[in-house]
Amino acid sequence: MTSWRKQAVQLIQADYNRSADTHLFRVDAPALTRVDLYLKDESTHPTGSLKHRLARSLFLHAICNGWIREGKPVIEASSGSTAVSEAYFAKLLGLEFIAVMPATTSQQKIAAIEFYGGTCHLVEDPTTIGAVSQQLADDTGGHFVDQFTYAERATDWRGSNNIAESIFEQMSSERFPVPKWVVMCPGTGGTSATIGRYIRYRCEDTKLLVVDPENSVFYDCYAKERNDLTLTCGSRIEGIGRPRCEKSFVPTVIDEMRQVPDAASIGAMRALEKTLGRRPGGSTGTNFYGVCQLAAEMLARGDEGSIVSLMCDGGERYANTYYNDAWLEEHHIHIRPYEEQVLTFLGTGRWEAL
Repeated sequence: MTSWRKQAVQLIQADYNRSADTHLFRVDAPALTRVDLYLKDESTHPTGSLKHRLARSLFLHAICNGWIREGKPVIEASSGSTAVSEAYFAKLLGLEFIAVMPATTSQQKIAAIEFYGGTCHLVEDPTTIGAVSQQLADDTGGHFVDQFTYAERATDWRGSNNIAESIFEQMSSERFPVPKWVVMCPGTGGTSATIGRYIRYRCEDTKLLVVDPENSVFYDCYAKERNDLTLTCGSRIEGIGRPRCEKSFVPTVIDEMRQVPDAASIGAMRALEKTLGRRPGGSTGTNFYGVCQLAAEMLARGDEGSIVSLMCDGGERYANTYYNDAWLEEHHIHIRPYEEQVLTFLGTGRWEAL
């Protein structure tokens, strides 16, 4: 191993050793007497999101493959959080980082990437970010990380303290230690692939629900058993949903998929803020709406058990969008019925159909 490559791996491993695991906390919902809800708080990573895990794995994967090299730029196609985390690791290694992202990406995420020394290359058409990233890599002699291809293979899904193993270990002393369901929204599809594979590897009875936002093709690909479907627009819930079926999306490890309207994602996000006393991001709202649907169905059947999902990132990056009523009005997103639906359910156990 070259001296630079050895030093790069050691720097990333040392950074990992300085990081504690993220907390798994129970959502306070006293009306749900036989169903317990949990969120694993990935917002506490150094770069503030679930994508910190992915970025670390992608960098190690590419360094050990000889793709990320000394003095050469690193390029990624990202709507924000992955790029923030990758900018962090690029800075750790003294490498130039370029994030190719839709022009609609929040200013807070752009500022976070620039804070870590990254450069943001904005494009008007979100469907072109992969092609633009590859062209930049070709032009500069750098490496296009390509999270949408490598997310599911860069992480050791059998263990090594991956997110699935962490969830099951942290649940081991709870009232219902083996979750009935784990709920996850797809960005690359890599995390759901890791969780789904790990459940099967452990021979657990847990099921995996994947919840997809509007303007994403993953649900249709799952339902129609196709991988060639595309859309001409991108998701409004940053970090999740894709206009094409990415290689890291593994539908065969998923037990069920559901579509969640954007208004439901943001309404559930706002309801969760009032329940937790802190602001989650939009993709967490997508997750939590699916969690509440499942919990309501379990209650209606007289079933019991636990449901686990993720707080993917914090809401501070969305102060000007999802937490801005004027922005919601401008984009014709009416969240009040969904927010009230979730709050009513958490307070009374009644799920009122909309």
